[in-house]
Amino acid sequence: MTGTADTEAYEFQEIYGLETMVIPPNRPSRREDQLDRVYKTTREKYEAAIKDIRECHERGQPVLVGTTSIENSEIIDQLLNKEDLPHQVLNAKQHAREADIVAQAGRPGMITIATNMAGRGTDIVLGGNVEKAVEAVEADETLEPAVKQARIEELRAQWTRDHERVKALGGLRIIATERHESRRIDNQLRGRSGRQGDPGSSRFYLSLDDPLMRIFAGDRVKAIMERLKMPDGEAIEAGIVSRSIESAQRKVEARNFDIRKQLLEYDDVANDQRKVIYQQRNDILDAEDLTTQIASLREGCFTDLVRQYVPPESVEEQWDLPSLEKVLNDEWQIPLPLQSEVQAAEAITDEDILDKVVQRANEAFAAKVEQVGAANFTQFERVVLLQSIDTHWREHLSALDYLRQGIHLRGFAQKQPKQEYKREAFELFGQLLDSVKNDVTRVLMTVQVQSGEQLEQAAEAMEDRAEHISNVTYTAPTETGEAQSTVDPTTLGVHSGTLPSGMPVPRVGRNDPCPCGSGKKYKACHGRLN
Repeated sequence: MTGTADTEAYEFQEIYGLETMVIPPNRPSRREDQLDRVYKTTREKYEAAIKDIRECHERGQPVLVGTTSIENSEIIDQLLNKEDLPHQVLNAKQHAREADIVAQAGRPGMITIATNMAGRGTDIVLGGNVEKAVEAVEADETLEPAVKQARIEELRAQWTRDHERVKALGGLRIIATERHESRRIDNQLRGRSGRQGDPGSSRFYLSLDDPLMRIFAGDRVKAIMERLKMPDGEAIEAGIVSRSIESAQRKVEARNFDIRKQLLEYDDVANDQRKVIYQQRNDILDAEDLTTQIASLREGCFTDLVRQYVPPESVEEQWDLPSLEKVLNDEWQIPLPLQSEVQAAEAITDEDILDKVVQRANEAFAAKVEQVGAANFTQFERVVLLQSIDTHWREHLSALDYLRQGIHLRGFAQKQPKQEYKREAFELFGQLLDSVKNDVTRVLMTVQVQSGEQLEQAAEAMEDRAEHISNVTYTAPTETGEAQSTVDPTTLGVHSGTLPSGMPVPRVGRNDPCPCGSGKKYKACHGRLN
């Protein structure tokens, strides 16, 4: 056990702070892991592997052939078909039968081709899995109970004989046609054999054309084979070669670990910000009263606004009070005669201006809360806060993704991409909080509170206007070229443009029939945009 975790122990310690302890097997392992055989060409490698498979099949030893991809498993399938060796192929195309194929991979003389990852979770029992056959007999309702029992006993007796026969032949034979980039995958393949103290054996057949060998050790080993003038079909089989291959695998594992670690470091930046946002959302959802939070946002928003026109620790000549008055009145609906108050006051500072604006904003906000009621307005505040946070958080995540895609280019400017990413992500998060503050304050300060009577009056006015417009009828132009109308269109408010007769066009929707009587929509007739 723990064979998979052992190869990744360093990553578990570095990333998660977890130590790895290898649990010893329940029974001593009797599997023989033979040295790798390295051939010059792929053809020689496959020929040697097929020869080994044939020898195992002829003596009745089950074989599990491991490949790194479906493509390679299909190549082995074709080679075995040419040799007339019966076999089973297990890959993604046989996913429905995966468990059944693997369960019977331990039967005498069985040849099973599988990718290194296929069939995990199903134990390969030497002699085959008898339980499937027993369940089939028990499910057969046509048999008498005595007949069922006799057949079950016969099946179990046959399995016992097959089990002992396979054990005597050396157990399950693992033949791998290539090394995987990760030792973990190779260990998983080896671990299919020799389980619970059963005998077994494994061997890897490699060639200098394999990706791992070609990248790390191909040229050096090929030079040695040529120097020794090794004939075709002859393999190198030495412990130093196997150790060299494992060293290459460690280099690949280290590179993949660095990629995952770097990705995690980038994601940690967003994760820290995510915790802040989610904590704020939880506080908003749990709070019964949002007065303090809204007041803090409002004060910060108006402080930033005033400081744009009245810088801190500045003199009166540097103030732009007319612009500040205009912004407060037009955008925030807060009329405040700051210029007259400054002229009337004997001495006033920038802090006094700030206090006046904040105080007037608080008074305007309190008046709206009083109209609706604190309980009702709190629910409105909660909805506005959550919507603003969610909207800007989604935009912020997209901005972080775009930033991450191009941050590596900062390396050309002799800068650390990770440090640059952290710095800019922090700035973007500050902009996110400012945007939420401004949006929430703007909505709450500019929302119009109407009483029930005002709503009824507005609804009646809209109904009267709609009824007035519906009473307007037009007829086709007469021979004199003048259109007739039962109501003077000028009383309804004119739209840009005129009819052919020069009569002003009444205010109509773009999808309404054109008043000229053509039968077309207004947007396709006299309301068409040139």
